[in-house]
Amino acid sequence: MLTSATHEIIKKADSIVRMCETRNPRQVAKELGIIVFDRSFSKQKGAYTVIMKNRYVFLKEDLHPVMADIVLWHEIGHDQFHRDKAVKNGAFKEFNIFDMQQNRMEYEANIFAAQASLDDDDVLECIEYGYDIQQTARALRSDINLVILKVDTLIQQGYRLRRMEHRNDFLKG
Repeated sequence: MLTSATHEIIKKADSIVRMCETRNPRQVAKELGIIVFDRSFSKQKGAYTVIMKNRYVFLKEDLHPVMADIVLWHEIGHDQFHRDKAVKNGAFKEFNIFDMQQNRMEYEANIFAAQASLDDDDVLECIEYGYDIQQTARALRSDINLVILKVDTLIQQGYRLRRMEHRNDFLKG
């Protein structure tokens, strides 16, 4: 059974994908008015902040394109669900990036990224074809841990699938 928070995240991600008619996170960010900059971070992969009512995402410039898309979706999730915290913090805020065990906001941003980037039917089709998690991630140009999060949300929605283990800090440093 879906928690109310997870249900809201799924609804919001689906609504944004429908509204923007794309799963391309750079296009979605542009349409939502989020300014994206590539930066030379040493450890973190991305960050979200609000400065003078302008919303910014900073992405590590040398990320693999698949990871860059995942990180951007994650940061768009922060924009949609945690903007008030970014505004409250004022300046550039480094969240405990992507550690879902320690931070509910990171978990929510990852659920948003999984829902926005991975179509339910595409994931279910891969499963129907007998793909394992690595094959599914490759076929869908994603990360195995994000696919596992997606499968978890499908299970919570009533699909009879096998639950899998994932790393909680897969996007960290």
